[in-house]
Amino acid sequence: MSLLAMGFLLGILQPCTGQFPRACANTENLLRKECCPPWDGDGSPCGQLSRRGSCQSILLSQAPLGPQFPFSGVDDREDWPSVFYNRTCQCRGNFMGFNCGECKFGFSGADCTERRVRTRRNIFRLSTSEKDKFLAYLNLAKSTPSRDYVIATGTYAQMSNGSNPMFRNINVYDLFVWMHYYASRDTLLGGSNVWRDIDFAHEAPGFLPWHRAFLLLWEREIQKITGDENFTIPYWDWRDAAFCEVCTNEYMGGRHPTNPNLLSPASFFSSWQVICTRSEEYNSQQALCNATSEGPILRNPGNNDKSRTPRLPSSAEVEFCLSLSQYESGTMDKMANYSFRNTLEGFADPSTAISNISQSGLHNALHIYMNGSMSQVQGSANDPIFVLHHAFVDSIFERWLRRHRPLREIYPAANAPIGHNRENYMVPFIPLYRNGEFFVPSRELGYDYQYLEEPEFGSFQDFLIPYLEQARQIWAWLVGAAVIGGIITALLTGIALACRKKRRETSAEIQPLLTDSEDYNNMSYQSHL
Repeated sequence: MSLLAMGFLLGILQPCTGQFPRACANTENLLRKECCPPWDGDGSPCGQLSRRGSCQSILLSQAPLGPQFPFSGVDDREDWPSVFYNRTCQCRGNFMGFNCGECKFGFSGADCTERRVRTRRNIFRLSTSEKDKFLAYLNLAKSTPSRDYVIATGTYAQMSNGSNPMFRNINVYDLFVWMHYYASRDTLLGGSNVWRDIDFAHEAPGFLPWHRAFLLLWEREIQKITGDENFTIPYWDWRDAAFCEVCTNEYMGGRHPTNPNLLSPASFFSSWQVICTRSEEYNSQQALCNATSEGPILRNPGNNDKSRTPRLPSSAEVEFCLSLSQYESGTMDKMANYSFRNTLEGFADPSTAISNISQSGLHNALHIYMNGSMSQVQGSANDPIFVLHHAFVDSIFERWLRRHRPLREIYPAANAPIGHNRENYMVPFIPLYRNGEFFVPSRELGYDYQYLEEPEFGSFQDFLIPYLEQARQIWAWLVGAAVIGGIITALLTGIALACRKKRRETSAEIQPLLTDSEDYNNMSYQSHL
């Protein structure tokens, strides 16, 4: 059970909310493999007396996995969270949380019945006071201990299967850094052996849903520690940018005057310490990141390897990516071709959608361009630019969902890399969320993006494209139907004229011409296309 806590901790470094509820990080709960804390509102587990939820056994997906991970029973994150807990709170209706004490995303109120949609805004459209408040919230999160969660500092085996809990406190910001690390860390195989081809938050279908959940949970924690229920993450629209526009002391920290790899002392981000950046050290020690400070944020934007990432992504590359109709394809990993997910993540060429892992496009390009803490996957969330970047990546995902309107069943149900099937629970989140739950439009989850709300041609184009695509696929049938319709119309018209002529010949009264009548003005040719 102790290992469960560790697994949860590692998951926090990856862009997802994977941590252990403080109420369950103890010997009793680990040995019972149960995490069903009481809700403060009525004192019952999962708020059962108030019909908010109940403690139930976890139902794990039995769908087959892809071949990328050839082991079983060696990683605490397999069949998450069953190594640590096999009973958790299952919440009813619009209730959510590890004890069913919160509302689902998009709902509020005492009974979670009030629908709410908040708007994420461009950071450059915030007023000075709004921007300063956002920066202050980041600093507050970095200095405020998490009230509800702790991280694991050892594996389940190192915790003696739950009898020797290994957890520690962590601040709110670093909790999410740790989760992102934990989701993307290597598998420890014993001795000095590790398996690197594993990632529960990247390089597979879950990349976009996982980070969507991660940002929502991060947003929720900021709302709780500040009391600001209207807080939303701003985004940085980096399309066609010639340089890092947010890398100034007014925003996310400028360049140090004498050391280009550090942040300017004029930015309070220069005093931040990073965690979970020494993956090779953890691997050699067969240990987990324990959130010990490891030095300042590193960032040297633009001085990266130009042969891999020559510049920041362009609008044309984003538009090409959005034109791809397949969410996932082939092996469903970083070798996938013509995959929207793989192209947006950056492992496929943004002009051809053919996999090319020697280059870094779109999402990956931004990480490489920053040339520092953000450029290493496991520790990338240490740099606060991470949330601005991933909010914009999520907005591109949202545009694709609105343009192509996929059913949830489009998300792969089987044969994806470990942890990425539709019904797999995301590592390391507790409460539990399945990948498929976040493969839905953002407004269903209670948020939207400022530039997607504005009436632009692009939005109208996004609306029309699915229908134009359908018309293209059936155009031959439509033309044939039009020809047949024209022939039938001509025959019926000929019959009608013949009948009218005969009637005119037999009528004693001459009929007026229909040139100025109301009937004539109301006649029109209509297409059924």
